[in-house]
Amino acid sequence: MDALKVLAPGPYTTVQDPGRFGYQQVGIPVSGSLDAFSSQIANLLVGNPPESAVLEITILGPRFRALIDLDMALCGAEMDLFINDSPANRWETVRVNAGEMIAVGQAKTGCRGYLAVGGGIDVPLVMGSRSTYVGASLGGYQGRCLQTGDILKVDAKPPLPRIRRLPEAWIPAYPSEITLRVIPGPQDDFFDAALDILFQSPYMVTPKADRMGYRLQGSALEIKEGMPQSIISEPTMPGGIQIPADRQPIILLVEQTVGGYAKIGTVITPDLSSLAQATPGDTLRFQSLCLEDAHRLYKEHMDRLKAIAGYLSAR
Repeated sequence: MDALKVLAPGPYTTVQDPGRFGYQQVGIPVSGSLDAFSSQIANLLVGNPPESAVLEITILGPRFRALIDLDMALCGAEMDLFINDSPANRWETVRVNAGEMIAVGQAKTGCRGYLAVGGGIDVPLVMGSRSTYVGASLGGYQGRCLQTGDILKVDAKPPLPRIRRLPEAWIPAYPSEITLRVIPGPQDDFFDAALDILFQSPYMVTPKADRMGYRLQGSALEIKEGMPQSIISEPTMPGGIQIPADRQPIILLVEQTVGGYAKIGTVITPDLSSLAQATPGDTLRFQSLCLEDAHRLYKEHMDRLKAIAGYLSAR
């Protein structure tokens, strides 16, 4: 069912879901929502299953006209939400009537907002996912960012019986200095002093930060003497911190499949949502973590998501 008409798309608004898995070996990246936490919570707030597609909004939001009555929720970066010029709350269900105007403002803190609509954004499944991979014009809405005049469809569903709100204690903050927890490796044996430098030095997010990866600027991370300057290209995963020839780290994200640079460490999965909200000029610090602690933190993260899902579904 036609649900939203795009009046202004914002600079980079795409359809995303949890991702496209199983095709990295043929060069198709996972894609999907960079901030998985905010995307999942937005879906929960409108009663959608977690695999439902949402809109990922970068820096500056779009404007729409509602074509049907619907529930929506905006999570992630601190972006003002307006319905017919009246402010609406983030991190809760918002009721919108047919004909009303919806506007999402510029990010005040954070970088990416996630707009979920009851029933989920309805675009064709491509390789099992609705996520957009703009680099290959694959998935999403015609394989591209939204444009003025686009009509978004949803799988129509009745509104929720009552409004859902995420308690303040579970709403993340987006500071300009972020600590990311990191497991050394897989090529940590290529480095010696550089490991200490990584975990003791601040790094700035440069303007070269997108869905493929975040390029950082800070203290150089030298490969130790006698080690090769690159590795045989191998599969990569989101969170890998690779060290290219200029010795400035790049944190890989969801639109990369292989790489030929040594990776000094890997950001743990629960911290990737925080990284996705970093903007150019923000400061990143890294904290070393053992694999056992990483497993424990991942379990705590998943337990928190289950607790939130249980709380919201009971409301």
